[in-house]
Amino acid sequence: MSNLSNNYIAGDWVKGASSISNINPSNTNDVIGEFAQASNSQLEDALNSAQVAQRQWAATGLEQRQAVLMKIGEEMMARSAELGELLSREEGKPVAEGKGEVYRAGQFFTYYAAEVLRQGGDTADSVRPNIEIDVRREPMGTVAIISPWNFPTATASWKIAPALAAGNTVVAKPSEVTPMTAYLFSKICIEAGLPKGVLNIVHGLGSKTGDPLTMHPDVPIVSFTGGTLTGKHIASVTAPMFKKLSLEMGGKNPNIVFADADFDKAVSTAARAAFTNQGQICLCGSRLFVQEGIYEKFRDALVAKAEKLKVGDPKDPSSNLGAVVSKDHMEKILSKIEEAKQLGGKILIGGEREILEGDLKNGYYIQPTIIDGLSSDCDINQEEIFGPIVSLIPFKTEEEVVEMANSTKYGLSASIFTENISKGHRVAANIDSGVVWINTWLLRDLRIPFGGMKHSGVGREGGFKSLEFFTESKNVCVKI
Repeated sequence: MSNLSNNYIAGDWVKGASSISNINPSNTNDVIGEFAQASNSQLEDALNSAQVAQRQWAATGLEQRQAVLMKIGEEMMARSAELGELLSREEGKPVAEGKGEVYRAGQFFTYYAAEVLRQGGDTADSVRPNIEIDVRREPMGTVAIISPWNFPTATASWKIAPALAAGNTVVAKPSEVTPMTAYLFSKICIEAGLPKGVLNIVHGLGSKTGDPLTMHPDVPIVSFTGGTLTGKHIASVTAPMFKKLSLEMGGKNPNIVFADADFDKAVSTAARAAFTNQGQICLCGSRLFVQEGIYEKFRDALVAKAEKLKVGDPKDPSSNLGAVVSKDHMEKILSKIEEAKQLGGKILIGGEREILEGDLKNGYYIQPTIIDGLSSDCDINQEEIFGPIVSLIPFKTEEEVVEMANSTKYGLSASIFTENISKGHRVAANIDSGVVWINTWLLRDLRIPFGGMKHSGVGREGGFKSLEFFTESKNVCVKI
């Protein structure tokens, strides 16, 4: 019997106006449940509930607010195995990765719970006598949060935790592709004692739920992670309303390997950066630039590394790649591989759908794919594909690779591999990306601001930047 991912409004679960099936992408015979499409009136109820709860939540004692957030985080970490398995069913990633994601999401809550007691304003010395100046940070009110399907629990928690810590209330819309984990998350919030209305979760398609949520006049602030086209739409419709925005969007990230790099480490990291979560990470290194002196050796080593990767059942601990998230997404990725062939690209390994046996035979699996022979300015190397595909591109000089790395409209992340740290810093300074790693990839610290440049994003979240984003600065000047 299937489960229903009901909307979570004012502390209760509410059935939607209609429902849509939620299918396991790794085993299409497995119907996980149904998610409830929120009606317009239910969205209004959620927003009203959040507004009513906000003043009381902001006035709640800091220690009480901290205790609730800490309990949410601890419960998520304690239940990471259970929720991680469900996350794997919804999104297709290996179970181990699902468990790790949920555990990290719990850590986000415990981190921001600790930050609750550190929040405070500033005082400033006046240039005039008998003047006292206080600078306060106050919650924005009701926050709209829209999170993606590739890290549905982690990304939502990354936003919800600091928003609540700062004294806001939240109306969140998870991806319609991965609704069930959000539903179980709401149950954890109830058990942790989060007051009714402080968090509301509404399910639905972007056009039916996301649009009216982000455009609502009672929502002063929007935090979005997802595709660049959707982010562009949100920016265009909210600009006349002067909303505060954080948009974390797509990437076409360069991974640059110089001849003096630690060879084995660079090969291993390049494979991980290309194929983790089936390449469905906005930070994946999908353009792999390798200096000419080691290009052929590196190419062959990367192919050998990819040959050892197992595409299989996400429940199997030996599987390195699971299924991509949906049939439509699988077909899009496969069409891009065909386009690469038409442009003259050589498929060194992979390039096809992987057909497994038994109940998994109709799952949406794609082989890890390495492409050689494409120019850096072709569409395949300019547009985000979001799948297990990496394109190899040779380069001669530092100046040449910087120019190629910066040639796309994106600027989210980059990785640089060299044993010459001065060179690494020099190249990092010239790369147009919000995040640059040297001799590593996907090393994240909750205290560090995160976000992209160009079409990859607007604004920064993470650490104190999240608390700044979810609050408004107010200057109080008193003449004594």
